[in-house]
Amino acid sequence: MKLIKTPCGLHCIKIIDFGVKFANEPVFEHVDLHVHCGTLTVLIGENGAGKSTLVRAILGEIPHTGKLEFRDRKDGELQKIRIGYVPQKLNIEKNTPVSVYDMMASYHSKVPVFLYKSPRLRKKILEALSQFEAEELIDQQVCNLSGGQLQRVLLAMAVMGRPHLLLLDEPISGVDMKGSQLFYKTIDEMKKKFDMAIILISHDMKYVAKYADHVVLLDHGIVTQGKVGQVFKSPEFERIFGKGEWEHDISKL
Repeated sequence: MKLIKTPCGLHCIKIIDFGVKFANEPVFEHVDLHVHCGTLTVLIGENGAGKSTLVRAILGEIPHTGKLEFRDRKDGELQKIRIGYVPQKLNIEKNTPVSVYDMMASYHSKVPVFLYKSPRLRKKILEALSQFEAEELIDQQVCNLSGGQLQRVLLAMAVMGRPHLLLLDEPISGVDMKGSQLFYKTIDEMKKKFDMAIILISHDMKYVAKYADHVVLLDHGIVTQGKVGQVFKSPEFERIFGKGEWEHDISKL
C-alpha cells in the first residue's frame, strides 16, 4: 500500500440510481452517493433499512439497478474499481487447520497454498498485517483468533490488494469497547494515509459523530445525508432514532 501525506482527492466514486428488489418488493430505490478518496462515509439506519443490501449491491453480489462509476478527476477518465470488503461475521469452525497465512495467501494467490509456499507472498502478507500491528498472527490458526485479532487480519486482507474503495459491514460486531476504539482510530489513520475511500455500516453513534466525514441515513432509500451535525440534527434522524437518547451527543456537534 502506497503511503501518502494527505488524501489526493483526485478520485471519486459514484453510486448512481441504485435499487434492489426481492420478490418484486423494493428494498430501496434511487440511491445516489458520491464518495471521494480519503474520506469515511458511514451508513446508519435501523435494522432492515437496506444498509447491508446496499453494500452487497456495490460488491455485485446481488442483482440491482443503477451503475457504479470510478473516475479520475484529473483527466475525467473512467477506471475499473478495486473493492476491498470486511464482512460483519466470518464463521470458522473450531479446529479448522487454516493459518492466517493460508487464508490470506489463498485469497490473493491463484496457486493453491499447499502446493507452493512463496517467500515473496509471505513478505507481502507480513507487510499488510504490520499495518494493523498483527504481523505476529501470521502463523496462528484463524479459528483460535479473538474477535479483535480476526478483525485486524480481515482488514489487512482487504487492503492487501490496494482497493480504491473499502466496504466495512459492521466489522466490530461483538468486539469489546477497547477493540472498537482501536478499530476507529485505525480507520481514521487509514483514510488519512492511504488514497482510499471507506464506506462503513455502524450503529455506534458516538464513534460516527467523532470520525465520519459524511453520514447517510437509510430507510429503504436515502432519507437524508450530509455532515454529522446536519444528519444528527435532522427531523429524519429524530423520527427514526428519537431525540432523547442522542441529545447529549448532538449538543457537542
